Amino acid sequence: MTTSRLSIDLDALKANWRALDAKSAASVESGAVVKANGYGLGAPRVAQALAEAGARRFFVAAAEEGLAVRQALGPGVQICVFSGHGKGDAALLEQADLVPMLNSVEQFRRHRQALPGAAFGVQLDSGMNRLGLEPADWAALRDEALAAGPELVMSHLACADEPDHPMNRQQLAAFRDMVAGLSVPCSLSATGGILLGPDYHFQVTRPGCGMYGGLPFAEARPVAYLDLPVIQTRQVAAGESVGYGNTWVAERVSVIATVAAGYADGLHRLMGPKTMTYAGETACPIVGRISMDLITVDVTGLPEVPDYLALLNEIQTVDDLAANAETIGYEILTSLGARYARHYRG
Repeated sequence: MTTSRLSIDLDALKANWRALDAKSAASVESGAVVKANGYGLGAPRVAQALAEAGARRFFVAAAEEGLAVRQALGPGVQICVFSGHGKGDAALLEQADLVPMLNSVEQFRRHRQALPGAAFGVQLDSGMNRLGLEPADWAALRDEALAAGPELVMSHLACADEPDHPMNRQQLAAFRDMVAGLSVPCSLSATGGILLGPDYHFQVTRPGCGMYGGLPFAEARPVAYLDLPVIQTRQVAAGESVGYGNTWVAERVSVIATVAAGYADGLHRLMGPKTMTYAGETACPIVGRISMDLITVDVTGLPEVPDYLALLNEIQTVDDLAANAETIGYEILTSLGARYARHYRG
């Protein structure tokens, strides 16, 4: 089957990173989060582009992700692992020169025993209750950890995409208390935190979804473009149904295009009834259910059916698809499937 084309605009990615970098003072370092295979867009190429833009500190979720980024970038940049030092990670952390963000006393002991003298960071729990040392554990470990020379001390905001949420100030106060007096670089903010203002910036920020064209960075340029190949067209008579479950019935003689993509490619069934495809600027609605490999589209109004219909473009973004699927742009991006033919431009 012909595969859909996922085009990644590396110039837009760089521009978004620079725009987020400009939100903080020149003294604040902007890193780059490239976990989940660069938010679905290909971590090696994404990381290379961001390094060209000026990023020198990268963040991944797991050590295995870090290896792919190290192979793409080579030496000279720092790659931090949010999940820390898990059992069996030592060889990979050492091989790829990764910096685990240690989340517990147990991880700290494991790292110091397995890789004495190796770089590490510390993640603190400022109230999200997901990863990181609790305040009491940090108080007990703090002197020993600081004596070992961490590269970074970080935490993560739970509600940064809601600027007025009281949790933001609560976590800021908790993090300030835990890092008071430290000379180590500190980091609290991903994209949402960057937009909350300088109180949240500390010494290092971690741009993520905003770099890839997603909210909460409303000024972001689109980075991902998705074109779906038309593999068949047919005329459907009034009263005939299309797709599983007969959920759509033609009210008139209609031309239906079948395109090669589906929920196996990260296009959730829930988004179907509200989502358009585009022939240039002309909207063509999805009709019937999105299936595993195929989507049907009403192209009756087109004078000529093109070879491809666009699903992601400058009109319909990842956040539009997210709203249609009752989810968030992060999930749309990171769900983009392996079958897409990825093309990079810029």
